[in-house]
Amino acid sequence: MIQRTMTRRQLLRLTGAGLLMSGGGALTACATQPILAPALPTAVSTDQPAPNTGFAPDLDITLRAAPSEVQLIAGAMTKVWTYQAQVNSGDSAAVQAIPGSYLGPIIRARTGQKLRITFENTLPDTSQASIIHWHGLHTPAGSDGHTRDIVQPGERYVYEFTVMDRAGTYWFHPHPHAMIGKQVIMGLAGLFLVSDPEEDAAGLPTGAYDLPVVIQDRTFDSNNQFVYNPDPMAQMMGFLGERILVNGIPDLTLDLATRAYRLRVLNGSNSRIYKLAWSTGASLTVIGTDGGLLEQPVTRSFVMLAPGERIELWADLRDVPVGTTLTLVSQAFEGAEGVGSETSMGDMGGMDHGNMGGMGNGNAAELGAILDILRIRVATQEAETLTLPTTLSRIQRYRLADAVNRTAPRPVALSLRGMEWRINGKTFEMDAVAPEEVVKLNTLEVWEIINETNPGEMMDPMGMAHPIHIHGGQFQVIGRAVLPELRVGWERVKDGYVDEGWKDTVLVMPGERVQLLMAFRDYPGVYVYHCHNLEHEDAGMMRNYRIDP
Repeated sequence: MIQRTMTRRQLLRLTGAGLLMSGGGALTACATQPILAPALPTAVSTDQPAPNTGFAPDLDITLRAAPSEVQLIAGAMTKVWTYQAQVNSGDSAAVQAIPGSYLGPIIRARTGQKLRITFENTLPDTSQASIIHWHGLHTPAGSDGHTRDIVQPGERYVYEFTVMDRAGTYWFHPHPHAMIGKQVIMGLAGLFLVSDPEEDAAGLPTGAYDLPVVIQDRTFDSNNQFVYNPDPMAQMMGFLGERILVNGIPDLTLDLATRAYRLRVLNGSNSRIYKLAWSTGASLTVIGTDGGLLEQPVTRSFVMLAPGERIELWADLRDVPVGTTLTLVSQAFEGAEGVGSETSMGDMGGMDHGNMGGMGNGNAAELGAILDILRIRVATQEAETLTLPTTLSRIQRYRLADAVNRTAPRPVALSLRGMEWRINGKTFEMDAVAPEEVVKLNTLEVWEIINETNPGEMMDPMGMAHPIHIHGGQFQVIGRAVLPELRVGWERVKDGYVDEGWKDTVLVMPGERVQLLMAFRDYPGVYVYHCHNLEHEDAGMMRNYRIDP
């Protein structure tokens, strides 16, 4: 008998499909029955046709979500949805396109600037309501992009806010519940880069030497179109694409010079986690995280980057011979999902375990597989005068002793119950805020994110990794611990955490507890916190929290 290797996801697809069969039904027959059926948003549109006449913006932009086509691979053009930008007033250089890409634009702002951004939904699918979330930015609740504020095609939403954040790499993407995964896959995402005097003084690479690196994975059909129709297992575990795109371009190679570069790396994938490293074995020099520059550079042999997280790298090529090609790779790792599951089975009646009855991810590499991300070819010789700064910024450190709940951290428990990922035992409710989800303005709290095991659950009983994103501002990670029985996988990734700076998204491995400190300041209102695995988020792994005056 032929023995075939079966991956964790494939085994879970098989066992999960078995839960759906009754009366001896065929495996392929159940593939059309969804495990998760998230309800579409029911919020009423909050179309805002007119801006506030009392608000005087320094930069006024219109961002239009619209259909387009781009040449990504040879053959047919790929249909995409993209944000098309128009500067109505202010510096036209504040909005920059990424040539040849569906991504973007890149919006550049400075701390203290007032922005008016009018979002227009002109998507061709009349079922695709949308709204934009400014990921990582500290904005009033009405400008955060809550899913209750979605607007239908043909409508618009006006954001008006002052940039309160320090210099850093932020981003924006759609946030309509149950439709986020598709809209991001189709191309809706862009970088929002903030600068300030502290960053100016740091002496970092600028202009052509300050580069975006937005990592996404996609699957193309035979006609070069994006494939996104998540089967029940992709809904449960998260979508994995077959090809890596950087800045919206497959198999990207950058021709660079013998200079120092600032690489602003964003994991813009729906669910894939990366273990980033240089192919040469050289250390990564990290200068920034989600909420801006670190105090000093730190080095890592690898960096873990979950969906929604950002990392900034200092890449010094001055001693690399011209003609050399370096590769940014994702190294192999385990322990993020399927812990304790069997990884091989014999031949199951000749079935294709990679795509069982239409339930598989096709030829997509499994989570934790070795991947090439980006090639850098040192093409030209140039003189370099910049050196790596020893001091990058100053970070105000929160103190646990100042937290109002320092002896009783607010729990955020992640669990699987009845084939649904949940937070504190609940799934998303558009307007609901539980009593334990209310915080007070102008307080500091300690939150403890607890990735629980799920005894008795057929699907992933030991849990899987979740990137948790909290809207409303940045936080500081102050501690991590893991269950002894899940320590092996955690040990393989923990040295890639960069917790020294400000964060808004944090990777939580199975069995891991992460404590963080978050200040609630400036703005009362309702925000959300959720898993940034977009399939999990769309399926309801999200909750409201309210900041009371």
